[in-house]
Amino acid sequence: MNNFVFVGLGNPGDEYEGTRHNTGRDALLYFAENKSFPDFEFDKKLNALVSDGVIGKKKVKLVLPETFMNKSGLAVRQLVTSVKKAESLIVLYDEIDLPLGKIKTVFDRGSGGHRGVESIIRSIKTKKFTRVRMGITPTTPTGKLKKPKGDDGVYKFILGKFKSSEQKEIKKVLKKTSELLEVLVVEGREVAMNKFN
Repeated sequence: MNNFVFVGLGNPGDEYEGTRHNTGRDALLYFAENKSFPDFEFDKKLNALVSDGVIGKKKVKLVLPETFMNKSGLAVRQLVTSVKKAESLIVLYDEIDLPLGKIKTVFDRGSGGHRGVESIIRSIKTKKFTRVRMGITPTTPTGKLKKPKGDDGVYKFILGKFKSSEQKEIKKVLKKTSELLEVLVVEGREVAMNKFN
């Protein structure tokens, strides 16, 4: 069994902290703290922050690429060098097509237009890895997604910060994602999907 690699997608730098597009990165930081992983250290070869720990009896490497979102695959490519290894890759990212508060785990799917995921698929030449899609879009009282219009609207939205009214929801999501990641490692993907999707 391969060691697990968890990748939290986002943009490096203080100005992107707390933005919707950094939800995956934030979830991994939360997980690391929650599970008492060692502090992240910069790995020059990967150009990423990494932390190694153990969940259950399995080794887990947490990776926060220090490249911009659309180059996320560069760090992953050096760790995931075969389709077999890709099966132990778990990528966390923000999902504009899901409502805030919802998380969905998928396997062997396209990128859905997410640049970070596109970059990883291109770099490791397979879609056979697990993604944890984390909803970032507010909804109307009837549950319809309030998605921004046009490329410019989308760009502003994903690089904007969560409103204070959304903060409580996002805290719950980070906690739930942390539980999900543990289940993924200890009990496997099918169990995790049934429990959390």
